[in-house]
Amino acid sequence: MGSMFRSEEVALVQLFLPTAAAYTCVSQLGELGLVEFRDLNASVSAFQRRFVVDVRRCEELEKTFSELALGPRTPGKLPRGGASRAWSERKSPRHLEETDRLAQELRDVRGNQQALRAQWHQLQLHSAVLGQGHSPPSVATHTDGPSERTPLLQAPGGPHQDLRVNFVAGAVEPHKAAALERLLWRACRGFLIASFRETEQQLEDPVTGEPATWMTFLISYWGGQIGQKIRKITDCFHCHVFPFAEEEAARHAALQQLQQQSQELVLGETERFLSQVLGRVQRLLPPWQVQIRKMKAVYLALNQCSVSSTHRCLIAEAWCATRDLPTLQQALQDSSSEAGVSAVVHCIPCRDMPPTLIRTNRFTASFQGIVDAYGVGRYQEVNPAPYTIITFPFLFAVMFGDVGHGLLMFLFALAMVLAENQPAVKSAQNEIWRTFFGGRYLLLLMGLFSVYTGFIYNECFSRATAIFPSGWSVAAMANQSGWSDAFLAQHQLLALDPNVTGVFLGPYPFGIDPVWSLAVNHLSFLNSFKMKMSIILGVTHMTFGVVLGVFNHVHFGQWHRLLLETLPELVFLLGLFGYLVFLVVYKWLSFTAASAATAPSILILPGPREPRGALTPAPPSQEVVQSTLVVLALATVPVLLLGTPLFLRRRHQRRQSSRRRQPLDEDKAGLLGQPNVSVASQNCDEEKAGCLGDQEEEEFVLSEVFMHQAIHTIEFCLGCISNTASYLRLWALSLAHAQLSEVLWAMVMRVGLGLGGEMGVEAVVLVPVFAAFAVMTVAILLVMEGLSAFLHALRLHWVEFQNKFYSGSGYKLSPFTFAVEDE
Repeated sequence: MGSMFRSEEVALVQLFLPTAAAYTCVSQLGELGLVEFRDLNASVSAFQRRFVVDVRRCEELEKTFSELALGPRTPGKLPRGGASRAWSERKSPRHLEETDRLAQELRDVRGNQQALRAQWHQLQLHSAVLGQGHSPPSVATHTDGPSERTPLLQAPGGPHQDLRVNFVAGAVEPHKAAALERLLWRACRGFLIASFRETEQQLEDPVTGEPATWMTFLISYWGGQIGQKIRKITDCFHCHVFPFAEEEAARHAALQQLQQQSQELVLGETERFLSQVLGRVQRLLPPWQVQIRKMKAVYLALNQCSVSSTHRCLIAEAWCATRDLPTLQQALQDSSSEAGVSAVVHCIPCRDMPPTLIRTNRFTASFQGIVDAYGVGRYQEVNPAPYTIITFPFLFAVMFGDVGHGLLMFLFALAMVLAENQPAVKSAQNEIWRTFFGGRYLLLLMGLFSVYTGFIYNECFSRATAIFPSGWSVAAMANQSGWSDAFLAQHQLLALDPNVTGVFLGPYPFGIDPVWSLAVNHLSFLNSFKMKMSIILGVTHMTFGVVLGVFNHVHFGQWHRLLLETLPELVFLLGLFGYLVFLVVYKWLSFTAASAATAPSILILPGPREPRGALTPAPPSQEVVQSTLVVLALATVPVLLLGTPLFLRRRHQRRQSSRRRQPLDEDKAGLLGQPNVSVASQNCDEEKAGCLGDQEEEEFVLSEVFMHQAIHTIEFCLGCISNTASYLRLWALSLAHAQLSEVLWAMVMRVGLGLGGEMGVEAVVLVPVFAAFAVMTVAILLVMEGLSAFLHALRLHWVEFQNKFYSGSGYKLSPFTFAVEDE
């Protein structure tokens, strides 16, 4: 079979890589992504492996690259480096030297820029302090009366002390200004004058580059002790303190000097040079980052290899698909051609279960993801994904059947499919959008199948459409029944009798007749139809799952399971529920409209003593058939429970006895001088077939096998009943979707269409009504109901379908590839 229906054959290969070409060979394997390496040094610490020094060097380079990546401050998309290959061992020292040199140059330029920015910021703050218009207070020699500001006008020692006033000027952050002023007043007991003003222009922060407002202050005080307190307090608040002259002319001269120093700064040239360095970093950094990650991945893979006894080659073990072995051999030969010694590949036997490899494309990836979410299949197990491509959208559509809703979903998915190659769509980071985009083909089929089932239900936004002429004629019923005006006035409900000539003209060509949407028993008719349809689909789906198990038993050579498991399962399932489906179809085909009144109930049949009469037209042998099927179904339970354990026990005993006789045969052959050809060939065949069966035989425990089979029997027998009932969710969800659509139409659109008035007024009213109807249709019926139907279809596939044949106990093949690094 193809790889989609069953996982590909995977072999365990042993690679002999020459030491000189090992790096090149593994790098080429990473580019191809063909093999999954096995760790042959699992017992060795990561710090004691052969290439740990190279791994640390790559980590140091990654740190350097991270430092370089912090350089660009302007947002922009960096160029991709997906096509870059890993650095070779010869070129890595040169790249390392170039990287260190570029990093050191960037550190120097960035340090100079930060120093110049800090200096420029200090000059701007100093200019703001001098230009804010702070005027020193004049010292008074006397006062006219007591005042709370009197201590500020005289020196602390009295009027005969030195009246020289000192100044402290600077800038502080706005949120610290109030606390600074309060603390200065309390610490100096009021022997100062403090003036705080906000800068007129915002200044750029030298670290963050954000514009910020500063508070400039001027403090006038007397005495050296108070000055020391003020300077300590300003230091605690991280204030920028600048010299402040008392004379205005000196301050004006200092301001001009500051402006001249600001002009002399080479900040613009430094930033231009830094931009050039950053441009070079932006050009070289993306491919370097990809290359160093690839280089580190290569050394980590080499750490999983063992060294030969001669230290001339590395030995690696890897899983590889059988179809990729020629490509693997050719790639290793091309990579090791320069070393003079070609790498060698050969297959080796293994006791472990190989990994599962199923190749997918953009169409099958979403369906395979549904299966893998339940569990990765065992090696060479039947893959449910190809069948899920049809059954999953169909079961979803049975619950979501509506032409309008399905068409909206189909168009949405079609738009994503048509735009899938656009970079903006593929690179979107929104998680919800990526979820929808990843399942675009699944949504496409779900919408398409929903349109199909909507035509069968004859529902388009809960409205029936008359595509073909109806098969019922009201005029013929009125003409032949003699409906008078008095009869019509007394009977609000009129029944159409299909037995009257000309009333029922024949079945509707496709789907349900639109006349049923006008009938009061519309819901009863649909309930009967959808309930029986759900049972038929459920039994068919489960039977198909049991049949798929046959391919597993045949492929793995477990022929006994065909007779001891598959056959009893089919008899039990079809004898009970398959016969129920047969009765439903038989009743549909055997009874016409004329004999519909005498059709029996499938679930309620009369007892043996009850008269048959007209209600039981079934043949007399029906009770015998039913009883026989029930007895057969019950008889399969002990076969299903005991058959496999007893067979495995007998086979195990037979093989144990043959193994006891094997040494005796070898001894006889040695005494006669003849080789035991049959035994040797048998061992060769066993090694060629693998050792999984031998491992199972060696670990055979009857109690464990019996317990496992008992669980399987109980689960299957009870599951046939519960799973069949579980498929009734198809009926329930379909009914809920139809009723929600009907309620939404009746409460929104019908109200809007029923509003009377002029044509222009009615059109204005319908615009918001239709907008509300569209929003609620998308939010409730498409999103909420679609998610509900999706989850129920998922459960039907996981629990009711896949557990009949799919174990999901395997693990994926994770090849060593650089695809992640490229992304």
